[in-house]
Formats: sequence, C-alpha cells, structure tokens
Amino acid sequence: MFKVRRMNIELFISNALFFKGLSDGHRKELAEIGSLKKVKKREYLFHEGEKGGSMFLLAGGNIQLHKNTEDGREVVIRVIKPGEVFAEVVLFEKDRFPVSARAVTNADVLVFPRQGIHRLLAEESFRNDFIALLMAKQRYLAERIQELTTKDVEHRFFTFLRSQYGEKETIFTPLSKKDIAAAIGTTPESLSRLIQRLSEDEIIDWQGKEIRILCDPWKWIA
Repeated sequence: MFKVRRMNIELFISNALFFKGLSDGHRKELAEIGSLKKVKKREYLFHEGEKGGSMFLLAGGNIQLHKNTEDGREVVIRVIKPGEVFAEVVLFEKDRFPVSARAVTNADVLVFPRQGIHRLLAEESFRNDFIALLMAKQRYLAERIQELTTKDVEHRFFTFLRSQYGEKETIFTPLSKKDIAAAIGTTPESLSRLIQRLSEDEIIDWQGKEIRILCDPWKWIA
C-alpha cells in the first residue's frame, strides 16, 4: 500500500508543470519528502496569519485563496487548479500565510515541508524552475489586478472559464456559482443576471454542473 501511495505522489509531481524538467531522481526525492493530505469541501487548509512551514501542490479538486479586508469581506485572490503549487512564500519571505486557503470541492493536496525544499533548492535546475514559477505568479497577479479594475464581469467570467478549463464547447465545473462569482470579483446576484442574459442571447446554457458554450466567446477575449 505504501509503495502504491508513493508511486501516486510521484505521478502527481511528474504531471505538475512546475516540476517539468526535473530529473527522475529529484522527483523521487520530492515524493519522499511529500505527504498526501485530503481536504473536505469548505474545510480550510490554512488561515491567513497562521504560522506555516510547507509548500503545497494541488493534486485534485480546487482550492480558493482569499484575503480578509478590514470590514470583514473576503477578496478572492485565485482558484487553484490541479497541478499548481501554492503557499511557497512561507519558505522564504515570511513564516506566516498571507492568505487563507479553503477547499471549494473535496481536494487532494501534496504537502512539502520547508526543510526538504531548502535541501532541494541547492540544486541549480530545481532552483531555476522555482524562480520561473515565481515570475509567472507575479505576471498572473499583475494581470489579475488589471482585470478586476478594467474589465467588465462578462470578460472576467469567460477569462476565468478559459483559464480553469480551456476553450471547450462543454465545461463540467464542480464549483458553485457563488464560488465562481467570488473568483471573478463580483456578487452572486450580478453573476446570476449575467448568466440569464447570456442564456437569453444563446451564448451559453448552464444546467447544473454543465456549461455548454453555444457560440465562440473566446475570440472576444484579448
């Protein structure tokens, strides 16, 4: 059983974009220091301000990262997809999580402790991949800020669908409409009005967890 579990961890690591290019030996080392954690829907993996010493890789499901404002509102930073690494900031800059992480579906998370990661960062190829990930995240956050301040809800909605699921004609989403509204920086009521309009204009058809794209909205997104 242990061997099968370790092989599954190695498979998750191999399929993660961040770890592409690493040698088989490094992947095995990562699997040796990693552990698999199951998080139930709506359960928190960690809270903002909580002390932490691990980096995470999402193996399955979705994790929402959000911050709390002074007036008690939640601001969604992003929705993590399988294969993405997150919370790496606690390995270097600070030992407390700058955001909260909550599962929006049942999720499987790989946990990599700080001590093991620091040992692997001594390897130049691993270190270079890690720097590339940080640069990509900086670009994402800059684009995220621009979207929230300059793009309308419809544009943010289709951008979110494309980034999460690709330019598909039929999308199956485990996320609730409330979760998607939070992810694109709008209210559930505004999203409901948008969905109604898009349905009336025969652009989408949203039934349960299935979203059918009836035209080609991807060409509108820059």
